[in-house]
Amino acid sequence: MRQITDIKELRDIQMGIMDDVHRFCEEQGLRYSLSSGTLIGAVRHQGYIPWDDDIDIYMMRNDYERFLKTYHDEQGRYKVLNPKKEAHYYYTFAKVVDQRTRMVEKETEGYEIGVYIDVFPVDYLTDDMKKRERIFRLKKLLYKIRRCKISQSNPLHSRLAYLCYRQLPVSVGMLNRWIDRLIVRHKPTGTLCHMTEAGPITTKGSFPAADMKKMMDVKFEDRTYKMMIGYDDYLRRNYGDYMKLPPEDQRTTHHFEAYWKD
Repeated sequence: MRQITDIKELRDIQMGIMDDVHRFCEEQGLRYSLSSGTLIGAVRHQGYIPWDDDIDIYMMRNDYERFLKTYHDEQGRYKVLNPKKEAHYYYTFAKVVDQRTRMVEKETEGYEIGVYIDVFPVDYLTDDMKKRERIFRLKKLLYKIRRCKISQSNPLHSRLAYLCYRQLPVSVGMLNRWIDRLIVRHKPTGTLCHMTEAGPITTKGSFPAADMKKMMDVKFEDRTYKMMIGYDDYLRRNYGDYMKLPPEDQRTTHHFEAYWKD
């Protein structure tokens, strides 16, 4: 295997994946939006944040589920990893991977994964703050238990908690079903949130449903992708003054380790 050491080469692979996801979504009428740091990069830098090395996108739950069931590329290079169907898959959200490559990550030890982009479902969230707090506490606990069931290394601060969670007589499949029942709401509310991680707490990560009512074009490097119409509101709620560069000591990459298989 040849190691990928140049961040530009890694980004080219990621953007190849993103190009195909964009193509498929456009053909199938699926809505998506660049999100998180990728969206900041698009708005502030018209591409990647200079020190960033990944791509994140959001999809509304219905579009996300359709995408998982139907996505395919024409040349067989890319594959969507569905958390409900991939045995020993660490993450609770989907990734689209380039099958010609291999990524080495602590979290995926024992499970081979390629260079990828992250695809996060966005769910409706109760507008009642007290109910929301209860959901977030239970969600965080279920995700902790799930991580301990899958990971061979301790993902927690406490070794005792890790061992206790691993011994609980529940399967990963059961945990996935409990999480789904907790976070998936098909009846619209006024609030959206990416719910497939242990955080956020109460308000961070949530934003008005109106922000994703429509999608619009945005320049990213030399491509054109999609972003939510309420991008400014979403980014300000979650990142504050996102147009201001962070201090230099906070401009860090994920220190990737990636290879071409052939």
